[in-house]
Amino acid sequence: MLVELVIAVAKMLVVVGIMFTIAPLLILMERRVSAFIQGRKGPNRVGPFGALQPVADIIKCTLKEVTIPRDADRTLFMFGPLLALLPPMLGWAVIPFGPRVDLFGYPTSLQAAPLGIGILFTMSVLSVGVYGITLGGWASNNKFSLLGSMRASAQLISYELTFGLSILAVVMMSSSLDLQKIVSDQTHHGWNLFGQFNPWLLPSGLVGFVLTYTCALAENNRLPFDMAECESELVGGFHTEYNSMGWAAFAFSEYIAMTLSAALVVTLFLGGWHVPFVTVEDANGFVPLWAAAIGVGAFVGKVVFIDFTYIWIRWTLPRFRYDQVMSLGWKRMLPIALVNIGIIAVVGVLGS
Repeated sequence: MLVELVIAVAKMLVVVGIMFTIAPLLILMERRVSAFIQGRKGPNRVGPFGALQPVADIIKCTLKEVTIPRDADRTLFMFGPLLALLPPMLGWAVIPFGPRVDLFGYPTSLQAAPLGIGILFTMSVLSVGVYGITLGGWASNNKFSLLGSMRASAQLISYELTFGLSILAVVMMSSSLDLQKIVSDQTHHGWNLFGQFNPWLLPSGLVGFVLTYTCALAENNRLPFDMAECESELVGGFHTEYNSMGWAAFAFSEYIAMTLSAALVVTLFLGGWHVPFVTVEDANGFVPLWAAAIGVGAFVGKVVFIDFTYIWIRWTLPRFRYDQVMSLGWKRMLPIALVNIGIIAVVGVLGS
């Protein structure tokens, strides 16, 4: 009992450590990558190669005075950043960052909270994050902040449908809502990106990946779907009136949610922790510790690569117009997602 408790606490600490280190590292990564794309040097003063720049930013945000607009709703104004930060942090609890292993004689899943409905839980917490943006914009008593928060709400609703349908396609292929089981299924039948190597499902896997990836960009308000901030139109969008730790909480929530979406894409379509011919499960569903370590490294590498593509797209593509964003979500992606589910259902019935 004591060993199981220690293992559970250790997994929880690992997930918490990931969340508190991931945002500063991604901020540094975004600055360096954007500087490279634009032919600039980027941060290079604080620490070697500017590596301590995120620490300097945190210190600056911590020491700044917290100001609240005179006519703002103080309670909701302070609650908004917290509501935006907590949901993506909770979502990390069900992400499998490694396989099942036999640890000191105890079967252990490298996952903070193994839930049989992990996908539903993750989608739920991702959708709740928009309430923090909405509250922050509305409570600021600023018309530009309100416009940014309303844009974010409408955008989330538009792309949440396609996002859910794309994930439902994976559920139909793997016949499970458990994220660990979905990864385990890909170790035996092939990654969902390639339709589990089924020639009839190959187009569906590729289409599902593109739809899910695009919806992840829209859900996180990343360019070219940056309608919630949109500096050229809304000054700073929903967080125009925020400074100090309030602004920092919104920035942290964006990067944590971005990485959570990347981890979800990797888990659903890119095999999660699976490395072909290396992290192979035995008859009991366990992976040797040395292979599990390689799997954890592979999972981290895949997530970092997806995050890199997020940053690459942000500093490469221009922002859409708002009518283009809505048209893409409702008139293009949603019908494609419905057709994709129909194809998977027909193939599943004919193949059974």
